[in-house]
Amino acid sequence: MTDLSPLRRALISVSDKTGLVELGQKLAARGVELLSTGGSAKTLRDAGLDVRDVADVTGFPEMMDGRVKTLHPKVHGGLLALRDNKGHVAAMEEHGIGNIDLLVVNLYPFEETVAKGADYDTCIENIDIGGPAMIRAAAKNHGFVTTVVDVEDYDALIAELDANDGQTTYAFRQRLAQIAYARTGAYDAAVSTWMAGALGEDAPRRRAFAGTIKQTLRYGENPHQNAAFYTDGSERPGVATAAQHQGKELSYNNINDTDAAFELVAEFDPAESAACAIIKHANPCGVAKGATLTEAYKNAFDCDRTSAFGGIVALNGELNGETAEAITEIFTEVVIAPSATDEAKAIFAKKKNLRLLTTGALPNVRDKGLTVRQVAGGLLVQDKDTGFISMDDLKVVTKVAPTDEQMRDLLFAWKVAKHVKSNAIVYVKDQATVGVGAGQMSRLDSALIAAKKAERMAEAMGLPAPLTKGSAVASDAFFPFADGLLEAAAAGASCVIQPGGSMRDNEVIAAADEAGLAMVFTGMRHFRH
Repeated sequence: MTDLSPLRRALISVSDKTGLVELGQKLAARGVELLSTGGSAKTLRDAGLDVRDVADVTGFPEMMDGRVKTLHPKVHGGLLALRDNKGHVAAMEEHGIGNIDLLVVNLYPFEETVAKGADYDTCIENIDIGGPAMIRAAAKNHGFVTTVVDVEDYDALIAELDANDGQTTYAFRQRLAQIAYARTGAYDAAVSTWMAGALGEDAPRRRAFAGTIKQTLRYGENPHQNAAFYTDGSERPGVATAAQHQGKELSYNNINDTDAAFELVAEFDPAESAACAIIKHANPCGVAKGATLTEAYKNAFDCDRTSAFGGIVALNGELNGETAEAITEIFTEVVIAPSATDEAKAIFAKKKNLRLLTTGALPNVRDKGLTVRQVAGGLLVQDKDTGFISMDDLKVVTKVAPTDEQMRDLLFAWKVAKHVKSNAIVYVKDQATVGVGAGQMSRLDSALIAAKKAERMAEAMGLPAPLTKGSAVASDAFFPFADGLLEAAAAGASCVIQPGGSMRDNEVIAAADEAGLAMVFTGMRHFRH
């Protein structure tokens, strides 16, 4: 192997024809012989290029509806032969195998076919076989062969040839080989994941995950950690698919917090009411509905004005000028919404450090998916928490039943609690959070912290009493003892929503009755570690 490897013969077989003609023209202009198959060969010929069919090289026509066309020693021998191995060279001469110095392949659009909801047989027919086999062969022999699997690398290939008199460097081939193996790995992961779902396998023996780089980040959670942002190929509206209109690039923490904010605000149907969520460190510091987005934002802001500074704002409707003006009254890191008016964009443009993202739509919180977390030596994989509770699912367990208005606040609090780190306590009044306790080791501590924050905000706003007076309170999991419930009552809560299921449910219910609280059980918890 030498550092520089000449490029005299290329095999091109692509599903995505983007940039194909231009690439073929530039290779032909450098005297590169073009081999190709099917539609790729036709596209190149239609552009006036001289192309030799792979079938002419192998002596076998494409057959079985194109399933067999490149699986032949004259293809794989040309890709795999070590040019500096006398035995390999002799075998090539004996069997009439010519070198293939460049492979350009992108695969059948399996992922796109699945995303369109195609039936099982159609998905199976869109599993590429010859393409991955050639890619793996060429990438293995990157000491001599250049492998291109992404359209975005076409320009880099031409630049490499220009810089090295029609040759490629080992470092270039090595980098493209890594990309090639990552592509076949991602492709196989997509096929195996789809198949597991088609078979109803919730926990297949082996599971593969893959991603495509979207952004190399400045650092991770802390400056000493390297980080990058990858997309998973899904089209779920959110931070990964959003358009960024202004502001510096998102950081690791920005992305994490913005995702948390948008997933939370998506719990609230814009057809029913405007809604806003303000997030700090992946926890909500304020969530509210309103007659308008401006009202929703202001109500969410009033829950915890201190924590809202430097936070993430998510909206469930189109950002307008009035709401943009309200948001810019304090420093905000990111605003994410389905869309934004030109007026809102112009207002934000004056705040160069504020990032504005639009997604085109809200994510469907009922869509199935997976969450993945790495632990030492393995991965924890589970279904996304798509649990949903309606009013009909609630069981009144106290002597006093909630009023209709209290029921609405209880369900609002329950939706928010789903997105608060455990142990979670959420106080809600008039469809707005008025106190949030998150991430404590004790449910009692969460209740205390949320109440204390409400007291502090009441003092800052000049209110005679905290907004927790007469509020609804949600607990993401059952109260193991009555102490947390009694703390909520002391803060002024009038009704409670919780999963139930504790060994001491009867004690907790009795304490609620004694305190005059209305309480409902959901039968479902929302731990969020």
